[in-house]
Amino acid sequence: MTPFAIFGIENSGLNLAVNLVLLFLVVLWIALIYWTFADARRRIEDPMLVGCATAASLFPLVGTLVYMIVRPPEYLDDVRERELEMQAAEARLAQLGYHLCPHCDFEVEKDFLRCPNCMRKLKDPCRSCGKPLDPMWKVCPYCETEVEATAAAPRRARRRRVEDVAEPTQ
Repeated sequence: MTPFAIFGIENSGLNLAVNLVLLFLVVLWIALIYWTFADARRRIEDPMLVGCATAASLFPLVGTLVYMIVRPPEYLDDVRERELEMQAAEARLAQLGYHLCPHCDFEVEKDFLRCPNCMRKLKDPCRSCGKPLDPMWKVCPYCETEVEATAAAPRRARRRRVEDVAEPTQ
């Protein structure tokens, strides 16, 4: 009785070599499936997309190659770390007194009464000490003087054009 021959190979030494190559390829294929699954979990948040990437790697070598081409360029941990660093930098800037004009986004200091760029009024001075006051404050935190509620400036009447002023002729 002849041993089981793959591809019709009768030589036992050659048959062993072919069997080892096939075993190596199957192990490599399974390793690529696992690598694709592990890498997709680190790079993709959506579990459905992780499953699709793993399913694509079931096609030997081609699926993993396609996944390597279309995968996200960075790990989720790196994305989160970069976002945290940006938030920390923004918090440090806020602590340093970095302020922007709400009208023109020009950099202003916290004690400016007017924006030097657009000339809009940012804060009112205290009647007593002259320090800038936030419009929401009821009392000056520097000299404890009560802040009067400033009435809104009366709206100016709309200017009439010359045609509106002239009497209609009949």
